[in-house]
Parts: sequence; C-alpha cells; structure tokens
Amino acid sequence: MKKLRRITEAEVIAEFLKNEFYEEEFHQDRERFEHLVMEGDATNESENALRRALLFRRRGHMWRELPADTQWWEMELDRGDLDRVRVFPRAQWRRVSDGSFYIGDIVRRIKANHFDGRDKAFVAKIQALSYRLRRYADSSTIMLIGVDETKPVTILEGNHRLTAAMLVSAELALSRFRVVCAFSPRMTENCWYVTNLSNIWRYAKNRFRNIVDKEADVTRALAGTGRQVAKASAAVGLTPETK
Repeated sequence: MKKLRRITEAEVIAEFLKNEFYEEEFHQDRERFEHLVMEGDATNESENALRRALLFRRRGHMWRELPADTQWWEMELDRGDLDRVRVFPRAQWRRVSDGSFYIGDIVRRIKANHFDGRDKAFVAKIQALSYRLRRYADSSTIMLIGVDETKPVTILEGNHRLTAAMLVSAELALSRFRVVCAFSPRMTENCWYVTNLSNIWRYAKNRFRNIVDKEADVTRALAGTGRQVAKASAAVGLTPETK
C-alpha cells in the first residue's frame, strides 16, 4: 500500500458527496446544487462549506467518528493489499460476512452462493453491479480508514463497488477506482474500524448529541457564505451597491 499524495478533507468530502447524491435525502436540492456537487472546486471555501453541510445531512454521524488528527492520502494498492481490506461492518454485510469482514472472504462466500431470502436479494444486487463494472468504466472513489499503511483497512465508502469488482478479478478491483485512505493512530477508537462496546457507546453518545445536526443545515451554510462575501468585499473597499 503506497502513499501517492496528501489530500484535503474538502477533496474527500466532494468525492463522497458525488457518490451519495442520488440518495433520497438530496432530492429537494438536486437541481439547485448539482453543479456544485458534480463539478465543484475543492479550493473554494464557500463551496466546501455547502458540500460539507449537504454530506452531513446523510453522513454527519459517520464523519464525526473520524479522529481529529486524521490525515487523508491518495493511495496505490497492489494485489497483496486486498488481503487487508475489510468491508464496513453494518447492515446486510453482517449477515453476509459470517464472522469475517475481510473482503476476500466475503467474495468467496458470494461465489459459493449459499444465501436465501433478503441476503440472496442483496447478493444479487452486488452481482448485477459486477456485470456492469465488466463493461463500463468507473472513475469513482473508494474510501478507506486505518491506523497506517501497514495495518488492515476498512472501507468507509465503496463496499458494494469494490466487492463487485473483486467478483470479476483482483486486477479489475485495483484498476477501476481511485483509492483514498484516512489514517490516524487513534483510528482504533472509531467504531467502524474497531467494533467494540466502548467505541459503540462513544458513537451512540455522539449520535444523541447531534440529533439536531446544525452542521447539516444548508441554509446556515449559505448564510455563512454570504457573510464571507460581504467581509471580503469590505476588505477591498466594496459595498454590495458598488460591486
């Protein structure tokens, strides 16, 4: 697992939001913010504030579990690195995993196809995505979290896509996507990376504390953007009337 370059949190949020923007939570804002999401500028602080608010509408509870000292890196993975990749331990993945969240073990279980009911329908969706990835290019981003580049990593975003690609081949999984990873020595305190009672309790408290998520308030973010523009205008001697 090789570090290619350090990237900003704003870049990662922009990519994460692209992957999420089809979800129902964004229906009311899709037309209004589509350009900001799909073709935005990660160096623009006003745009970054809006994208963060939009993402937090759906993923604020997840993002807050990342340690304060998290560093984001664009990564290059080789075939051996896939043995250290684990899927996100939630929802249907818990049933499909059968105790092991390592993506290689899950792919082997899917190929064996010993599923029924809801699990069978879930696996069928992954297999359908796998067929699509064989035929069409995909330049989306897979997001991982870990302590450092030598230890196991967990998929924060991209479970379905990476699993579907690995159903075809390791080579496809390694070549289809851009990969970024969040590293922190304190990532073991993150319940998505280490699922234990202490981390789950910390997550539950944070979730309760942010039931009303002010950081997900797009109107508030827009107001903040307006204040930044007014402040910048005043700094160069402009007023709204003279701009």
